[in-house]
Amino acid sequence: MAIVAGGLLLTLALVGFGIYTMNATNARYRKRLQNVTGETARRSAKGTGGRGDASTARRRQIQGKLKELEDQRKKVENKKTLQDMLLQANVKMTSRKFYIVSLIVGVVASVGYMTLGYPPWGIIPVFIVGTLGLPRWWLKRRAKKRQALFTKNFANAVDVIVRGVQSGLPVNECLNILAREAPEPVNTEFHQIVEGIKIGQTLNEVLDRGLKRIPTTEYKFFAIVMAIQQQTGGNLAETLSGLSGVLRERKKMQDQIKSMTAEARTTAMIIGSLPFCMTLLMMLTSYEYISLLWQSDMGHWMIAGGVTLISTGTLIMNSMIKFEV
Repeated sequence: MAIVAGGLLLTLALVGFGIYTMNATNARYRKRLQNVTGETARRSAKGTGGRGDASTARRRQIQGKLKELEDQRKKVENKKTLQDMLLQANVKMTSRKFYIVSLIVGVVASVGYMTLGYPPWGIIPVFIVGTLGLPRWWLKRRAKKRQALFTKNFANAVDVIVRGVQSGLPVNECLNILAREAPEPVNTEFHQIVEGIKIGQTLNEVLDRGLKRIPTTEYKFFAIVMAIQQQTGGNLAETLSGLSGVLRERKKMQDQIKSMTAEARTTAMIIGSLPFCMTLLMMLTSYEYISLLWQSDMGHWMIAGGVTLISTGTLIMNSMIKFEV
């Protein structure tokens, strides 16, 4: 037992050192990227001189709006409530009902744990995970899946608005077309926009509410473009056409990153599934040999250590192959 405990402490120390090193490296990279970006912007400004003042002013206005929305997003993330999570996941349930369902899941998981004959000291972690962990994990996963599906079809929706405006249709009619004919969940979001405009809300207000349901960068770009368009005017079709190109390039870059990290993700899945596959195989071939893991105290400690190491390794590999575009 002392050897296992010492191994766990050493592993946690190594993991902590690795995370600290990665954070320090990322901080240096971000600082260098900001310096290079600032230097490029200064050179570009010197090269253009006095030309393009209108374009520069518009760019500064967009940057200011981006900073404002980013600050709002950070405040929302820090103050995100359960109701916000339910809204993003499109779950038609109140917070009270969700707490009741979570409590039922925790009780069922605890009863199942005790029925299998595991030691009583583990019932508290099982109850906490079943009550607070699994339901919220499912809620976040559902929200991310919905946001990914929205982003997948959003560029096509913007193209529909561009073609509609170019053909002479008003913007509200283009939004109505998307609310009727776009795939889920794009049609649901644009239906919310149309209904909000009908009851007297401004376009900025309904877009801000939409950002609470779909807090993605792509939707944020769309809200900024529409807000700037209302304030400064200009060619809406041309602006949205440029936005559509940006969205498609972002999607292309995300696909490239996914293909480049496919090998690492496959390796992580294979390595992570090997212990479970081998345990199942040994249960079918040598049950008496493998059953010592859950029939003895030392086996329980070994299972806990193995799960801890696998979880830690999976989290580290996930952080190494995860990129934000």
